[in-house]
Amino acid sequence: MDRPLIIVAEDDGDIRELLTLALEKAGYRVVGAGTGSAAARLLTTTRPSGLITDVRMPDMNGMELCRLARREHATRDIAILMFSASSHRHDIEAGLNAGADRYLPKPLRPRQIVAELEEVLAGSHQRSPAPSPGDHRPGPGGVFTLAEP
Repeated sequence: MDRPLIIVAEDDGDIRELLTLALEKAGYRVVGAGTGSAAARLLTTTRPSGLITDVRMPDMNGMELCRLARREHATRDIAILMFSASSHRHDIEAGLNAGADRYLPKPLRPRQIVAELEEVLAGSHQRSPAPSPGDHRPGPGGVFTLAEP
């Protein structure tokens, strides 16, 4: 069986490399992108199982990238983890409303990223339609998801 392919979209090369190493160690194939537009091209030219994206990137931000992935038939059901230095309520809501399965605050912990990705890929977290404001909750490690009904 092929190992799942994950796109890591992050303009900081050190963070991108750290995430790549952690994901490869966990058994994933990884392709990195330093800009949102490069990640968007990868979404259309590869068959990824997941996308891990920073919110703030040059030329196309993570929110736009997430919305693009959810609009396209081939990628609308992939796992999407979004991360940012901002943990303001409106940023979290915007990320989850854009279609992210998880919103993780920086600083990133590679093992936590892998664990969150595995949980989403296993289907233990169903995405819901656009949530109401305030319908988000921080989980373990400060990770934000849609609140369970």
